[in-house]
Amino acid sequence: MKNLLVISAHPDDETLGAGGLICKYSKLDYNVFVLTVSGHLPPLYTTEDYKTTIKEAKSAYKTLGVADYKFLDIPATFVKDKPINELNNEIFSIVKEIEPEIVVFPFYDRHTDHRAVFDSTMVATRPVKEAKCIKLLAAYETLSETHWNSPYIEPNFNPNMIVDISHDIKKKLDASRCYKSQILEQEGPRSIKAIESLAHFRGSQAGFDYGEAYTIIRSLY
Repeated sequence: MKNLLVISAHPDDETLGAGGLICKYSKLDYNVFVLTVSGHLPPLYTTEDYKTTIKEAKSAYKTLGVADYKFLDIPATFVKDKPINELNNEIFSIVKEIEPEIVVFPFYDRHTDHRAVFDSTMVATRPVKEAKCIKLLAAYETLSETHWNSPYIEPNFNPNMIVDISHDIKKKLDASRCYKSQILEQEGPRSIKAIESLAHFRGSQAGFDYGEAYTIIRSLY
């Protein structure tokens, strides 16, 4: 059986950015593994906040069809403070363990944790040693972060792959609703309304009802 690795900076990023892909590929007999690097931990959040988001994440995983997962438990916004070689090795250890054919991870956007995760994933997925198993490496967009980069001054998300999630949009929205502490129904950039609207727009770019956008970094297909 083939493996898909979804790397998430925080609980909910995997659903916002790749929920449709997860659902689609879990139905195509891929084992989907989610690695979440950071969490809602002290000093910015309480331990109860963390427990809440982990419970929400597990519910979302079940909705989408995630086979396995791991939380690295680095406090949110402090990923950049972890020694880079240690984070590189932790991500690479998962690559080595599950030998994924596909890896998707956060685009280098406005959030400092997303940037640190992007940098380490780029190192951990270089096409050498065990990482040579990866046939597709791509970055996903994350509502409320990816779209707030400064045009022409820092990298902008320009997708070159749209995945058809027309049959998976309901599951993506249901999984998003699992994050009651993070995602509202109608208001804000991380609302259910915004998630569905973005999926409809991305789909329209490729002739689908609903789509999910990615920037391909390396593809052997």
